[in-house]
Amino acid sequence: MNAPEVFLVVAVTRNGVIGAGGTMPWHLPADFRRVKSLTIGKPLVMGRKTFESLPGVLPGRRHIVITRDRAWSAEGAEIAHSLDEALALANAPHIVIFGGAEIYAQALPRASRIELTEIHADIPGDTHMPPLGDGWRETFREEHAAEGGRPAFAFVTLQRDL
Repeated sequence: MNAPEVFLVVAVTRNGVIGAGGTMPWHLPADFRRVKSLTIGKPLVMGRKTFESLPGVLPGRRHIVITRDRAWSAEGAEIAHSLDEALALANAPHIVIFGGAEIYAQALPRASRIELTEIHADIPGDTHMPPLGDGWRETFREEHAAEGGRPAFAFVTLQRDL
């Protein structure tokens, strides 16, 4: 098998926030639908806190959880103790990096694509997206207007050659 495509799926506010108090401080149904379409049938690699923030195991996807806690377990989670271990366990042509900030930071050097939801608002939070680094180019953008008290946002695909 060729090297797998490792890509990030992330929603980020204008001020860099990806989370607040263990949750996402926004609710964008269109983003949930997009995330499902991008991730269905693929392994999701995430940190323990991200897994614990989910409403439950997301159907149709493997959940590979990176944790330092050797005693931690959860129904529906496959356990890894490093990013390398998680990627080996995933053993798939396309592997989704699903958060949080520390896992994104570790995976960025290996990622060739980012599926980004840019939220056009400054929202308070305690978890921020690490800097992306150089070499990314935008290959897709779809703008969505603010609606029903929800902020405007854009679906963006960033790609780079590794």
